[in-house]
Amino acid sequence: MLKRLRVNNRIRLPEVQVIDENGKQLGTMRTQDALQLAREKGLDLVEVGPNVRPPITKVMDYGKYMYQKEKKEKQSGSKRREQETKTVRVGYKTGEHDLRFKAKKVDEFLEDSSVVKVELTLRGREKALAHLGRKKLITFLAKLTEPYIAQGEPRRSPFGWVIMIQKDKRASSKQKDNQSDENKKDTSKTNKSNTDG
Repeated sequence: MLKRLRVNNRIRLPEVQVIDENGKQLGTMRTQDALQLAREKGLDLVEVGPNVRPPITKVMDYGKYMYQKEKKEKQSGSKRREQETKTVRVGYKTGEHDLRFKAKKVDEFLEDSSVVKVELTLRGREKALAHLGRKKLITFLAKLTEPYIAQGEPRRSPFGWVIMIQKDKRASSKQKDNQSDENKKDTSKTNKSNTDG
C-alpha cells in the first residue's frame, strides 16, 4: 500500500524547506511562495519530509511520481511471488522410482527460481533412525541435476529432517558460459575441417 503524501494546498504549515525539480536546495520560504513557484513551472509542491520543522517539500510532477512508485511496488511484488517457497516431501521408505520423480519436480521448481523446502519424513519407529534419515536426505539431494545452494545444513523437524534450497544462479551462468565455449569449439572444429577438406 502506497503512502499518500500531502500535496499543494494540503500542506498547512506557513513555512517549508524547498527542493526544486532538479534537486537544488532553495532553502526555507513561505508555503504560499513555494506553491506559486511550483504552479509557475506547471508542477506540484509535495511534502517529502513531514517529520522536520519546517517540513521538506519538493517541486515535482506528483502524478508521474506516484505512477513510478506504484510500478516499482508491483515489480517488487512480482519478485516476491517469484521467490515462492515450494515443499517436496520424501518418506524414509520412498522407493527409487518415486525419488527420481520427486527429484525431477525439485529441479523444475529450482529452474523457476522458487525456494524449495525438502522434507524427509520419519514415521513411528523410523524416528529412532534419525541419522539414517539425514543420510537418505543427502542421497536424495545428490539426485538433483539443477545447480542449487542450501540455506544452511539439514535440520531436525518434528516430522524428520528439513532443508531449504534455491537455484545457484552463479553456477547456472557458468554452465551457460561453458556451453557457449563448447559451441564455439565445435564451430571452429567444423570450420577447420571444412577448410582442410
